[in-house]
Amino acid sequence: MAGLEVLFNCVSSSITCPQDVVVCFVHWEIVKSGYKCLGTGDEPKDGEKKTELLPPSWNASSELYTLRYKSSDDRSSVLFKAITVDSSMIFNLMDSATEKVSDLTINVSDYVNVENLQMFDSVFKNTEDLAQKVKTSLLPSAKGESTANSTRDRDRGRDNNTRRDTQPDSDPLRIPTRAPPSGHKPNWPDPLAPFAAGGADLDPFGGRGAGGMIVDPLRAGFPRSGFDPSGGIPGVLPPGAVPPGARFDPFGPVGRHRPGPDPDHLPPPGYDDMFM
Repeated sequence: MAGLEVLFNCVSSSITCPQDVVVCFVHWEIVKSGYKCLGTGDEPKDGEKKTELLPPSWNASSELYTLRYKSSDDRSSVLFKAITVDSSMIFNLMDSATEKVSDLTINVSDYVNVENLQMFDSVFKNTEDLAQKVKTSLLPSAKGESTANSTRDRDRGRDNNTRRDTQPDSDPLRIPTRAPPSGHKPNWPDPLAPFAAGGADLDPFGGRGAGGMIVDPLRAGFPRSGFDPSGGIPGVLPPGAVPPGARFDPFGPVGRHRPGPDPDHLPPPGYDDMFM
């Protein structure tokens, strides 16, 4: 426990209770983890300097101890509090930047010999166990975890930026571009022909690569019946009268027998009454 003896001898004359001994020990563990003490109280004061020693009036109250620490590289600040509850002590350590709090509760008599409060050689008990509890339960919220969290957050932000750069569509707030599908070329008019815009609509036969205004039922792509005009129409056209594949609009009903009249084509009642 290098350094603890020097610290204890500096404050031994002011130690009045077992709680002071425990706070001195925990203070030294915080200092060993890379922090130095600024002073007492919740708020900073003028003229404070970082030191490994305990500040004046650090044990003004044996019921509540409040100390402030700052890391050696000035990147982290923590607030330490120790509260006495009967024969136990509750320690709280809060990171001022992240407001994360860690705590530890111990039984004072397990680690302090009450009969030898001013004797360093015999005042402490089970120091290795107490040091282990302080490191595992109290200090992770301080520099180690704070630095690890900041590094983890920085790496996560770098990964997110890299993923956003390599996969622009992964951003849920990004409005996708109206780009044509891959491999599909838009049917833009020739820029050298200023009057070509709308030409496909003006060409009734669709000679410009787009559909015209005249619908050919034989070439429209829709399912068609088995009627083939090139085979002739019995009683109307002989076979071969219509070339194969030629456009053909029937000029009459297909078949020998005309179907019955359409109900919509019936004459009105009394149409042949000359007196109407």
